[in-house]
Amino acid sequence: MSEHYYSKDPKVKSSPKEWSATLRGVTLRFKTDAGVFSKGEVDFGSQLLAEAFSLPESVGAILDIGCGYGPIGLSIAASFPERSVHMIDVNERALTLATHNAQQNRITNVTVYSSDALSNVTGNRFAAILTNPPIRAGKETVFNFYQGAFSKLEEGGELWVVIQKKQGAPSTMDRLTELFGSVEIVVKKKGYYILRAQKVLT
Repeated sequence: MSEHYYSKDPKVKSSPKEWSATLRGVTLRFKTDAGVFSKGEVDFGSQLLAEAFSLPESVGAILDIGCGYGPIGLSIAASFPERSVHMIDVNERALTLATHNAQQNRITNVTVYSSDALSNVTGNRFAAILTNPPIRAGKETVFNFYQGAFSKLEEGGELWVVIQKKQGAPSTMDRLTELFGSVEIVVKKKGYYILRAQKVLT
């Protein structure tokens, strides 16, 4: 597999840049770089997911899987300063950027750390988990995200996913239905689906 943004240590030459974006009514300053996903702007899917998200009734932390340089996790953390937000990625360059972006935007309720899928996420039950999954990493990797998310959600917790129809929305909906029992389409726009699945133990 050729190198892409899901690589742990991108070899592409660093070429940092900075720009601002408004998410959930808050303007954030982002530093990005080559070798991370959507380095020039907040991609449409991440923006749609961030804007659509609503906090479930469950009390607990929030997890952003595949956080990249941080647009989803940081915008959620800024909206809900009383909640702890965990931000994980396998890409070390992305993690460095996410940490920097949290600091420069003075967002302190985040914890940024390395994890391949959810392998390093231990001892937590999350109220909500969000992901814009790395489609180019393959279906097995993406489905591992969903399986791991189910195991880490507390009862009543919710998994939020953004995915394009042409990149596997139907198969993702089938898999989430298998795991959670049902899945809801919260938003459908420009070929992107925002999906929500709630963990309800029977």
